[in-house]
Amino acid sequence: MAEPDKTLASDADTRISPDPAAAVLAALAALGCIASIAAVNWVAQGKSPDRTKARRKAAFALKDLESCCLGLQEIFRRFQRHGRLFAGEGAAASAPLKLGVAVARISPETARQHQQLVNDIASMLVLASQNAFDTMSAIEDGEINAPEELFYGFGEQQERLNRLLLDRAPIRVAVATGGEVARRLTQLVQELKKHRLD
Repeated sequence: MAEPDKTLASDADTRISPDPAAAVLAALAALGCIASIAAVNWVAQGKSPDRTKARRKAAFALKDLESCCLGLQEIFRRFQRHGRLFAGEGAAASAPLKLGVAVARISPETARQHQQLVNDIASMLVLASQNAFDTMSAIEDGEINAPEELFYGFGEQQERLNRLLLDRAPIRVAVATGGEVARRLTQLVQELKKHRLD
């Protein structure tokens, strides 16, 4: 009696790898929400009577925004730890950012890790958007009085993110740059906290 084919059993217990761009683009979008704080320096620094009011004090918004930055740093570290799946290592190293079908096969455990990471990114995107909005509202309300140079710092990071998309950067470049942007945004938010008015 022939033994069962172990290769077939192994293949049956694998999944088609998800497209890394779906996760990486969402994480970059979360960074973009934070970097968009740059816009408040040019768009509106004064209150308008019909403007939506922030629901939280500046101290809470900044603390939560810093937590988002730290969380995004960890997400980009996780991308790098799973380089074959997210950081463009292996045969797809030179593939540009694009949506499509990934051909690599992954284990069920890796598939679960991917799903958890996507859930974490989705949460971070919502939190980053809300915390950045509340921070910009606090700036408009005069609760934070930061120097113009600080806003230029956010703008520089926004430009780095824009450049990734305009240049159709390979996934590995997007992941490496995203990690650097997350670290820099953390520093900028920490600096912004120093300019909160009590």
